[in-house]
Amino acid sequence: MLKPESLPTSSTNPKHSQFRYLFYVTLSYSFSVLRPLEKVIKKRGGEVAWFIPNGSEAEPFLQDSDLRLQTVGQVKAFDAHATLAPGNFIPDFFPGIKVQVFHGFDSGKKGKFNIRGFFDLYCTQGPNITQGFSAINDGTCEVVETGWAKLDPLFTLHPNTATYQTEKPLILYAPTFSPKLTSTTQLFQHIQQLVENRDWHWIVKLHPKATQEEVAMYKGLACDKLKFVETGDIIPLLQAADVILSDTSSILAEFALQQKVVVAFNNRRPEPWMLNFQSASELEHELEKAFDVEADLLAQIKSHCDAIHPYRDGLSSERTLDAIDRFVRSGNGHLKPKPLNLLRRFKIRKKLKYYRWR
Repeated sequence: MLKPESLPTSSTNPKHSQFRYLFYVTLSYSFSVLRPLEKVIKKRGGEVAWFIPNGSEAEPFLQDSDLRLQTVGQVKAFDAHATLAPGNFIPDFFPGIKVQVFHGFDSGKKGKFNIRGFFDLYCTQGPNITQGFSAINDGTCEVVETGWAKLDPLFTLHPNTATYQTEKPLILYAPTFSPKLTSTTQLFQHIQQLVENRDWHWIVKLHPKATQEEVAMYKGLACDKLKFVETGDIIPLLQAADVILSDTSSILAEFALQQKVVVAFNNRRPEPWMLNFQSASELEHELEKAFDVEADLLAQIKSHCDAIHPYRDGLSSERTLDAIDRFVRSGNGHLKPKPLNLLRRFKIRKKLKYYRWR
């Protein structure tokens, strides 16, 4: 183990650890994926550390009790058995096996199924994602279906859910950030009118990559009937809302797993389990349909949920850790060499100011 720098301390660090796990985080949505895994790791006697590049959007969401590694030297001294990332990329020079734990479902965005040559293990959420990655697996990684750790808390009532619940119909608006796909501008005036004219309540949760202009627009709508929320934990929002409104975002599938109706504006890949509309003027009508849901739509929702995430036991974190630990014990000698990906590797090194090969 390299010991060029001393490690920071954390009051929550266990004295005895079976395995050490490093969480690589850049955006706040990662916390809702990784916190359930952290809970299981510590329950098993493992040790957790976090690496968040300086200036990343995720920094304010780190807790004082978290063990944060702030330099590559500290990362190497920690010498994790496994480094986990919800994002699509991970520093190849970090210790341990590299594990993709995903930040969302397949929402129809370009590049969802892509073996980029950075991960040793993909822990997939359900049959459709498993089949997608297995079909393109080039032998440089393993694909294991575990269920999605992020959703473990979804199947147990969150203590903060009650703070968002209302007696009135409650809509969660959670658009994506992609300029080509987001609905923030086109739906703004229509949402504003509905806040003024209908007896519905709203929660607005924009994507962490939303522009300052978008944030200012929707913060300006805040009132007794609309809450603008900035949080890394969306579970209470999903549980509290009766209906979700979005566009082309994987949050639609997360919400639907509760057997609730989703409304999508200009979804890139509309499917029978969602209410999709293409003209912003139709928003009110589509929301009315969502609140008066038909049995056929509920059946379509159930069928879709069984394909993307059939696990309702809240034990996906356990299965994920089992898969990681098995891989750590067996090693990666059975995998084919990964492609060099020199440009991507250089970009990661430049970002972290680390220019060694290993």
